[in-house]
Amino acid sequence: MMRGLGELESTIMDHMWARRRPASVREVLEELRRDRGIAYTTVMTVMDKLHTKGLLRREAVGRAYVYEPVSSREAYTADLMRSALAGSGNQAAALVHFLERLTPEEATALETALQVVPPRGQRS
Repeated sequence: MMRGLGELESTIMDHMWARRRPASVREVLEELRRDRGIAYTTVMTVMDKLHTKGLLRREAVGRAYVYEPVSSREAYTADLMRSALAGSGNQAAALVHFLERLTPEEATALETALQVVPPRGQRS
């Protein structure tokens, strides 16, 4: 089962997804220091772990790496949702519980998404 991100991992990924361009550890560190005191080595270690987990890709530029997300926030969220569903003992029941908890806005978003990508059995 795919695990969610820790607090700092999530914060760093939020920054990376918002940037929409590659960033060095130092650039991410400068952004994070606006809100908290944090060490360069901490950010470097977490970004390396995100790379190891397959969430960031990196390229050597000089003596440092620049990182960028492997996929979008939405694709990552979809992977988490699929993993949670796959890990449930009863997928149909899990989906029923999920649908029961949707807000009206979420239900509308689901209906819109199903118009874009209909269920596999209904594709033309």
